[in-house]
Amino acid sequence: MSKIPPELKYTSSHEWLKELPDGNVEVGISDHAQEALGDLVFVELPEIGRQLAAGEACAVVESVKAASDIYAPVAGTVTAVNEQLTRTPELVNRDPYGGGWMMRLKPATPATAAALLSAADYQAVADEG
Repeated sequence: MSKIPPELKYTSSHEWLKELPDGNVEVGISDHAQEALGDLVFVELPEIGRQLAAGEACAVVESVKAASDIYAPVAGTVTAVNEQLTRTPELVNRDPYGGGWMMRLKPATPATAAALLSAADYQAVADEG
């Protein structure tokens, strides 16, 4: 069974979002998503400074099974990316909510995470698919 930390927010496309103390947010893919993809072999991350719309495809993960787009859970500007993933994409498989984070965003508007799914709501989405 996939881990779904209750303190995070989620999207129906399997991204997670963590609000950081500085007002930025950290983004990655859920444990459910990495399990479905299998062993990751490549991660393409967005450029720092890129402006993203909520729901915009902004990164790509490739596994031995398939390639999948990663979507921005909120609108904002990319402030950091996890460069370690370009060398060791399997970090996403080992630690999707920690060392496997993908990017940090400065949200375009505050409190945008409120529109995302709670852990319980995301559990229902994950159970469906």
